[in-house]
Amino acid sequence: MHQASAAEHHEPAHATSLGIDHRKLIMWAFLGSECMFFGTLIATNMIYADKSVAGPGANLLDIPVTTVSTFVLLMSSLMMVLALSALNHGNIRSFRVWLLCTAAMGATFLGFQFFEFYEFANHGLTPRTNLYGSSFFLLTGLHGAHVTGGVIWLLSLVGLSFRKGHISAEQSLKVELAGLYWHFVDIVWIVIFTVIYLVGVTRLP
Repeated sequence: MHQASAAEHHEPAHATSLGIDHRKLIMWAFLGSECMFFGTLIATNMIYADKSVAGPGANLLDIPVTTVSTFVLLMSSLMMVLALSALNHGNIRSFRVWLLCTAAMGATFLGFQFFEFYEFANHGLTPRTNLYGSSFFLLTGLHGAHVTGGVIWLLSLVGLSFRKGHISAEQSLKVELAGLYWHFVDIVWIVIFTVIYLVGVTRLP
């Protein structure tokens, strides 16, 4: 009887019948819906890439600059992994450093995106210019909004780490969920960069 009680005491409080914490299950379901959402936007952009009524389009894409911003975002995923590893090893100080590096790289990526939007506007490409502009700004803008949300989430975790009992190795799932979201955002950008930027340039007349 005592053994049964002990087993119940050690059973994960948030486990589901699938053996997965329900918070992680909800996150995976959310990311699945986001895949369909971004997939639709990417397909729409590809369809309208060659159907702009008038004005500039994919010819304004600056591949070298976007390559640098893509590298920065990809490296942020490595920082995220190092942050979670540090937390699992009980090194809160290193956890904060790596997580701040992740957030800083995400913010740097957003800076590149703002610069790109500014340059496009200077050359006459805005969401109102043509179909390409509308679909491009919608797709990349929404991705940027997701990155912004991720940066805020990461900074909030850093703040929580200074409050005793809120972030620890035993509560690493909080950080793991943020990591899943961040890696998803990175993967989506890889697809966007490949399909919209690299392939888009090859389709130019």
